[in-house]
Amino acid sequence: MQPLTVYFVILFLIMAWLLVRKLEMTRIVKGNELVPVTLLKVPAIKVVALKNLDNDGYSALVLGIAKDDEVSLREWNKALNAKNFEEIKEIRVSEEVLANYSVGDDVTLDALEWVENVQVIATSKGKGFAGAMKRHNFHGWPAGHGSKFHRALGSIGNRKPTRTHRGKKMHGHMWNERVTLRKVPVELINKDLSVLGLKWPIPGARNSLVVLEF
Repeated sequence: MQPLTVYFVILFLIMAWLLVRKLEMTRIVKGNELVPVTLLKVPAIKVVALKNLDNDGYSALVLGIAKDDEVSLREWNKALNAKNFEEIKEIRVSEEVLANYSVGDDVTLDALEWVENVQVIATSKGKGFAGAMKRHNFHGWPAGHGSKFHRALGSIGNRKPTRTHRGKKMHGHMWNERVTLRKVPVELINKDLSVLGLKWPIPGARNSLVVLEF
């Protein structure tokens, strides 16, 4: 039992991340079933910088989607030039995980060979601008013709202080929030096209940035 326990501890400490872009949904044939999948494009990803507790106060891994395949690190720099990347994402990690990476390393699709399930972190597409009743499930005012307020928000202020408090439930952008999905099965890996297929819908619009943790 002891070697098995050590194996799981090592597997827990060595974690990896991928930055991908959402393409579209489709379905694939697997056995006698049609499995719905979301296709994700894996671009050229490099480790842009490393942040540790001594210099920055926290440990994080900075990943970037490179514009060109050739991005080099000069000897006197500790990080890659941000102008060479389309998107840059900072991911909080532990010091043990940070020790497995160095600036300039490539993060490819090969890391998913032994992975069956991943954790997906994305930003939901949302429903655009919405009123207070739809956004916060307000009850509303009387529906009779004598009432002058039907779907109105109501009072948003107070006498002292004479301002609206921060965080007041009002109209605005609805459901544009960060969403985390756990244990999402990996159904398809195409290394030639650098395309990954995950089961079920994935939050976000097309070409939006998605973080995979495994």
